[in-house]
Amino acid sequence: MEKSAIRLLAATVCMVGLSTTIDAAEWRFNNGLPETRNEAKQLDMFADEVAELSDGSLTIKVFHGGSLNLKDNDVVRWLPGGAVEMGLVWANYLGRDAPALSAVLVQGSVGSSDELLKVLPEIQEIYKQELAEWGIAPTGFMALPLLKASIFCRDEPVRTLEDLRTRKLRVWSKDQVETFSKLDVAAQIVGQTELYVALQTGVVDCAVYPALFAHTISLQEVAKYASYLYPIASVPYVLGADQEAWDGLSDAEREAVTTAADNVWARTNEYSKAEENEQAARAKLAEQGVEFLEPFSEDDRAAFLEAASATWKELAEEAGGQAPDYRERILGVLGR
Repeated sequence: MEKSAIRLLAATVCMVGLSTTIDAAEWRFNNGLPETRNEAKQLDMFADEVAELSDGSLTIKVFHGGSLNLKDNDVVRWLPGGAVEMGLVWANYLGRDAPALSAVLVQGSVGSSDELLKVLPEIQEIYKQELAEWGIAPTGFMALPLLKASIFCRDEPVRTLEDLRTRKLRVWSKDQVETFSKLDVAAQIVGQTELYVALQTGVVDCAVYPALFAHTISLQEVAKYASYLYPIASVPYVLGADQEAWDGLSDAEREAVTTAADNVWARTNEYSKAEENEQAARAKLAEQGVEFLEPFSEDDRAAFLEAASATWKELAEEAGGQAPDYRERILGVLGR
């Protein structure tokens, strides 16, 4: 769908229970992540700081866990349309509407915190450039911790790609679907809020998920086994604002938002305790009944990373436009 058509659709959508009247004094922020996630706590702190820094002239109410019924993968449709004034934007969900953004980095393309730190500034510049075309103002960013993706399974242990080929696997992005398809694994996208029920009812047998966040959706209640497969060096979240609403703020209010957003970035862009936090999370899940198996073999992990590299190139070429250039810019920073 052309960007102009999407904007027109977004502007005419009537969201049940939501007013589309922009009130610069009181903004709504849509966060699709559960309230128990650390990101949600960071957004609450962000809102508190905005109110303090603006002397109360701008307040932001954060709605967590998809409570406004605004889907993450539709963000470039509802955010520029004024359904809310701000929202959490994650490029991995935008494969349908903004494929160039979703192809900036894919799962498995960066393998260490050092590499991630190198590419983050370039990624931020790309996001600013691309989101401006959608009528979204990137007011700041929130980093994700360096994570380890494990395969959580409901009834039977899985720790090889051969075993995984006999299961239905949940993933959260198009690049993951393509990468696992190259490995002959049937993967389907299931949203964050639907994952628990999907595992519980057998819609999927297994799910890719980081152990660090598994407790936030009570994954330990529906998955008995887990095994580590690959590192996740995630692209950052964008604290996005409807450009029209953003332009309607005073200079002082915009400064309050960007300062509070800079503080979010400073608090989250830190990776020194990644392994310590991972092991603590696994230990807690083990206490709650999840059996952590031996990791996937070196050969299996190498096969995944090789497939991910091929997927990245293909998706960039498929997306067209600036996507191949974005990929080359990232590779250049990495020295590859």
